[in-house]
Amino acid sequence: VGKVAVKKEDLQKYLGKDTWFQIQPVSADSEVQDNVHSSWISVLIHSYLLIMCFYRVLECQGLPIVNGQCDPYAAVSLLGPSRSDAKKTKVKRKTNNPQFEEVFYFEVTRPLSYTRRQFDVEEEDVDKLALRVDLWNASNLKFGDEFLGGVRVPLRVLGQFGVHDAWYFLQPRENGGKSVKVEELGSLRLNIVYTEDHVFPSEHYTPLRDLLLYSANVEPVSASTANILGEVCREKQEAAIPLVRLFLHYGKIVPFISAIAHAEVNRTQDPNTIFRGNSLTSKCIDETMKLAGMHYLQVTLKPIIDEICTEHKSCEIDPVKLKESENLDTNRMCIRDRYVDRIFNVITTSGVRCPTVMCDIFFSLRESAATRFQVDQDVRYTAVSSFIFLRFFAPAILSPNLFHLRPHHPDPATSRTLTLISKTIQTLGSLAKSKSANFKESYMAAFYDYFNEQKYADAVKNFLDLISTSGKWDQKSIETPIMLKEGFMIKRAQGRNRFGMKNFKKRWFRLTNHEFTYHKTKGEGALCSIPIENILAVERLEEESFKMKNMFQVIQPERALYIQANNCVEARDWIDILTKVSQCNRKRLSTYHPSAYLNGHWLCCKFSADTAPGCTPCTGGLPANIQLDVDGDRETQRIYSLYITYRTKLIKMQEACGSKSVYDGPEQEEYSTFVIDDPQETYKTLKQIVSAVDTLEKQHTKYKRDKFMNTKIGSQENPIGDKSFQCYIRQQSESSTYSI
Repeated sequence: VGKVAVKKEDLQKYLGKDTWFQIQPVSADSEVQDNVHSSWISVLIHSYLLIMCFYRVLECQGLPIVNGQCDPYAAVSLLGPSRSDAKKTKVKRKTNNPQFEEVFYFEVTRPLSYTRRQFDVEEEDVDKLALRVDLWNASNLKFGDEFLGGVRVPLRVLGQFGVHDAWYFLQPRENGGKSVKVEELGSLRLNIVYTEDHVFPSEHYTPLRDLLLYSANVEPVSASTANILGEVCREKQEAAIPLVRLFLHYGKIVPFISAIAHAEVNRTQDPNTIFRGNSLTSKCIDETMKLAGMHYLQVTLKPIIDEICTEHKSCEIDPVKLKESENLDTNRMCIRDRYVDRIFNVITTSGVRCPTVMCDIFFSLRESAATRFQVDQDVRYTAVSSFIFLRFFAPAILSPNLFHLRPHHPDPATSRTLTLISKTIQTLGSLAKSKSANFKESYMAAFYDYFNEQKYADAVKNFLDLISTSGKWDQKSIETPIMLKEGFMIKRAQGRNRFGMKNFKKRWFRLTNHEFTYHKTKGEGALCSIPIENILAVERLEEESFKMKNMFQVIQPERALYIQANNCVEARDWIDILTKVSQCNRKRLSTYHPSAYLNGHWLCCKFSADTAPGCTPCTGGLPANIQLDVDGDRETQRIYSLYITYRTKLIKMQEACGSKSVYDGPEQEEYSTFVIDDPQETYKTLKQIVSAVDTLEKQHTKYKRDKFMNTKIGSQENPIGDKSFQCYIRQQSESSTYSI
């Protein structure tokens, strides 16, 4: 249809403002098919005996990838009033940073008029000549090669030395597009946010980074460096994004979120409003789930979301919106049985795949909420469900494109189906007992009656129990152990009896987040108890060991417990959940024996010592914590930029601390937006922040000044034709803010 193109040097004019732009026509000949700030070309022009010149195409940087490939070549022309000589370089295959290093020779005088007297080139002839180089992507498509951009260099730039060597910024072709009336294409409203980070070596950020990473240890946490960033930023999301990435990178996200969540819970008066606001805690947990839980979403929801988007089933349950050809009861049955029940089941059975970092955070939320509101027995569930259902699964179902579950926004009919599913899943996850309290629409309240059964609430609680169990915390802090799974299985005695099949007994097994036990019958006392921290691995046992199927082993420091499940599905469930609760144990094994130790040796490797190390690598069972490709220095630079942007609020917060310290009266209105629990400790932290930020600002200022003085036009850093660089240098020399 058309395009809106904003020059880099103009981005600052529209920063953070809603602006209407006229849509411009698009032409393949006039477009520079790349990120305009990143592609440039190096050229070298040299006069030769004053009657010839050679043009050397050296290299290009940052050319675009077109249709999954980049096979560039350069077309070189000498242009004048009566000539247009053209030559081409070789095609450089599969690279967007080609090294051409080719030389082209052109005559600059008319051969027929050459005499010894005219050996010197006439100045006016040279002034009329220009060299042009166009970059193309070689294509096998019938539409021809794609234009990537070009430059035009007048020969008069040779000057007195007869040599010109410079980098040029690629430009569109002149008059390449057809004439189109602009008003026919309409307008587009944009809100532009532009950020440019210039990152120093790591040692420059040490003081500020150390202050940030120490935040979880500051008492109270409201006086910490990270929490103060959330106080001064206009939007909590601004602070949450770099903070979460920084803490994840250094493995300190759980203690930080636990500290700020505990403080927020203690400030909450009503358990029904716990974590309902857009606080720094909520935004940080949201961002952590997006980063660490993306793969979890993919394996849990994507298959059924793909099915919903491709089937286009009629699922409207609002009688007002129902089409004449549709039946209300049929639609209700379709969305309930085909979609809602299935999505609910895949979610509530996915606990063993929930990333460890999310489980650790949920454990902390559960503990803080249960301690703060001891009378409310459901708060330990709602504190977790308000994130995992309300802010994770429900939004992903509602807008799968935003969570990378679908490439595009779904069509209106499918979007309506996803909305209905999302509302129902959200309400089921909140453990709602009253339909009227959760739906404004009467048709949704009627639909929810189908799910108002105890089995749904039990499934949600079991799921929340599992994902809020952590192996990194002191489990004894929980007053009552959480029962995760139980059932009858057959176990083999642990080496005390030497008589074959008589050693196998049917027992009732129970797993809590504290211990794994078995009992003679359900309800009796435990015959044996294995603390979770003593489980070193949980693996399948080869059938040949006892000629029995569906067996697995729970490996302990002294011996392994061999167990037979009722079927292969039950065996897989037990292995998954036992692995989940024990995967963070410090002494967890890396190898194991896949067969049993019988008749004085291991059946798998034939070693005779029962203490012999395992001969097979452990499967691990579950994916470890998600490792993110995060640049800690860049995130610290972003935080520094935020402190610079909101420097006036830092000063106001210092004034507020002074006011609270010396004036024991009504709080001044201009300071009421800050949460300051300890004025002295907060003021101390603010001084450290200002000191670290000032030091970084001086280093940036020196770097900007040196860059302005030393960068030459035509260098790779400042290619000819890149107006954005000159605009940037001007802005940076006029402003103390380095990141725009």
